[in-house]
Amino acid sequence: MKAIVNEAECVGCGLCVDACPEVFEMNEENIAEVIADPVPPEAEESCREAAENCPTGAISLED
Repeated sequence: MKAIVNEAECVGCGLCVDACPEVFEMNEENIAEVIADPVPPEAEESCREAAENCPTGAISLED
């Protein structure tokens, strides 16, 4: 699985980092970025949760 953050849509709320710190972190501009590619198998469920809960839909997932 691969996670992708659309930086133009990210509002920097940090929910993705709270849900899945193994895959996401906030950069200097307070925008989420992916730090694990591919998503580790043990983090796939929390990564899906992060994508589903993103308030702007800025996170997409590819299998």
